[in-house]
Amino acid sequence: ARTIYANTASNLATYGYLYNWHAAADSRGLCPTGWRLPSDAEWTTLASYLGSNAGGKLRATGTTLWLSPNSGATNESGFTALPGGIRSDRGDFGGIRTIANFWTSTRTDGRGALGRFLVLGLAEVGSDYHGERSGLSVRCLKN
Repeated sequence: ARTIYANTASNLATYGYLYNWHAAADSRGLCPTGWRLPSDAEWTTLASYLGSNAGGKLRATGTTLWLSPNSGATNESGFTALPGGIRSDRGDFGGIRTIANFWTSTRTDGRGALGRFLVLGLAEVGSDYHGERSGLSVRCLKN
């Protein structure tokens, strides 16, 4: 399943879809052939490789897509993370223009999985549990 943030069509062109975990992790999937959903450990490796201000090195620069001030954002990595927000497993939306949330392939239990997030102005790449019905963005990793 997928949704557009706040069911507003203009958000689709800018931020893309938010997917539930089943859609994100489905092997038939969202990722093209030769690509896959990265694990939480692979996100940890990426953040460690980028070092200090890893979150800023992954975030798109400027304040057109992120709210102002988007301090610390350099996009040195070329990742160009966009703050598409989240849809909670209860169906409400939050965080557009302030948080980029991405699914990992790491399942935590029978009801959810780990996601990775980048927050406006923060240097860290965070990790958090989300229910499988939540809607997060997806970034694929080349095999």
